[in-house]
Amino acid sequence: MKALNILHDTAKTLKHHGVESAEKEAEILIRHCLDIDTTEIFRDNPEFTEEEAGSLKEMLQRRLGYEPLQYILGYEEFLGLNLIVGEGVLIPRPETELLAEEAIKTLRHQASGIKGFSSHVSLDVLDLCTGSGCIAISIAREFPRAFVCGVDISGEALRYAKTNAVINRVSNIAFLNGDVLKPMGELFTDACSPLSFDLIISNPPYIRRADIKNLQPEIKNWEPIIALDGGEDGLSIYRKLIPASVRLLKEGGTLMLEAGMGQAQDIAGIMESSGYSDVEIIKDYAKVERIIKAKKKACSG
Repeated sequence: MKALNILHDTAKTLKHHGVESAEKEAEILIRHCLDIDTTEIFRDNPEFTEEEAGSLKEMLQRRLGYEPLQYILGYEEFLGLNLIVGEGVLIPRPETELLAEEAIKTLRHQASGIKGFSSHVSLDVLDLCTGSGCIAISIAREFPRAFVCGVDISGEALRYAKTNAVINRVSNIAFLNGDVLKPMGELFTDACSPLSFDLIISNPPYIRRADIKNLQPEIKNWEPIIALDGGEDGLSIYRKLIPASVRLLKEGGTLMLEAGMGQAQDIAGIMESSGYSDVEIIKDYAKVERIIKAKKKACSG
């Protein structure tokens, strides 16, 4: 059968089963099976081989079971990176791309005061709840002389992160398995320790526990709950992470966090009560208050 006929039938099936963006997803599946781009599908209308048809049928059945498309394909794109994803790791979102972009912009600004600044300047960055490594790898690639450390409680997620660093040829990065700041705690003995970071960044779990059951089946039934569950009000990790992060930042260093809808003001309040200054809230493309950033106050005396 020809590709365009199969594309039409696949989109129809997906739409019938309530899959959003059915036409787009059908096109992606066809491209993946044939290993060609969209232009070739419509220009050449190639014939499917028996093997290709079987592969598409298998992927379609998985998608009809609401397995995320990214898990089926085995990858997701993130700021030009090709990231391996699958069961056990959170799929990177566009909102987190915005967080990574803001981090890169902030680090450039912080480093601009360093004599002889370039993209090769030395910086130290800590990415908490790193998941697939999307934020950490993006920053490490942008600043090849930086040291970037990613921490996650999930050993399974870290296996993806380490693989993603390798396939994207990023070597100035290390990953630690542990609960938020615990793996780093023994390295830092006082508030102004020289073993500290220019930026601490995190996209932590922030879904309210009672809301998880209302999420799309692709999320609640497939993605790791540990990467979604933010406790009763969604702010459990923020209350732990924000006060503990102060001593791990250099003077003038930045804490930058992603938040869920309606949480930014509460998180900003936790930052202010923890001794941070210059708290700023940044909206995403949907006008949701998504990113909260703040500076560490200078040490007195």
